[in-house]
Amino acid sequence: MTQTEQDPKEALLDAALMHVPFDGWSDETYRAAIQDTGIDPAAAKALFPRGAVDLALAYHQRGDAAMVARLSETDLSDMRFRDRIAFAVRARLEAVEDREAVRRGTTLFSLPQYAADGARAIWGTCDAIWNTLGDTSKDVNWYTKRATLSAVYGSTVLFWLGDDSEGYSATWDFLDRRIDNVMQFEKLKANVRDNKALSALLARPLAVLGAIRAPESVREDAQTGMPGRWNS
Repeated sequence: MTQTEQDPKEALLDAALMHVPFDGWSDETYRAAIQDTGIDPAAAKALFPRGAVDLALAYHQRGDAAMVARLSETDLSDMRFRDRIAFAVRARLEAVEDREAVRRGTTLFSLPQYAADGARAIWGTCDAIWNTLGDTSKDVNWYTKRATLSAVYGSTVLFWLGDDSEGYSATWDFLDRRIDNVMQFEKLKANVRDNKALSALLARPLAVLGAIRAPESVREDAQTGMPGRWNS
């Protein structure tokens, strides 16, 4: 199958990846991908309205899809839950075929005008992890789980980009330490809940947090552009 017989979106992304190590996720890369594939520029614009930025996001989403596929076909039943999370983050990084493409993406999404796109991409990765692992939370925990994992994932990616250890062993050790930190925080939260005096002191703010609800559906919340809603 030739590139033009491929899904044009995938063909453009594959072509762009040949140029990213040299030109980054840039207009030059976007134009070169169009030229290499022979896809009509108007069609390319329809697929990637913002050009290279949308190409970079498509590359990130491709990695998310590969991670979900690996998690779905792996038996995780014998793992502790914290080990399932670690495995998922590792699977996401191991889905990367070109570390330089991620490095260039990190540079792109560090720019102020694209920082929100980068944050949404990381959130999307962590949402995919929790959903694939069977998260059923419906309250504020839906948000805290994803926010906490986003911090773990983001810091692990930055460490991984500079890791030259064999098999990225230093990265996996770093990841384990970050998850251990999170587990210690979860234990602290449990202790607070079990402490009657602290629970009484925090009753009002906890009641406010208790009104927060997770998104009921992607379609519903897409209408408002918000990730969730307040319980009325």
